[in-house]
Amino acid sequence: ETLEEIAEDTTVPRNVKIKLEEIVSALKKENEELSIRKDKALSLLDEIAEDSNLQPYTRTQLWNVVSALEML
Repeated sequence: ETLEEIAEDTTVPRNVKIKLEEIVSALKKENEELSIRKDKALSLLDEIAEDSNLQPYTRTQLWNVVSALEML
């Protein structure tokens, strides 16, 4: 849900929105194990968080999602 909200934010760069959509679809795939989906999402989120065009607030939101995924 949080990732979808970030993707709808108009201040988020287009390339980040595309990766966020990839992450959401990867997490929703029910034919893969949760650990595999989680690892893919964390890897992509790590790439996104390094984007220099992100607003600090958006980066913080992404880190919060990373923390939540790591607890799974």
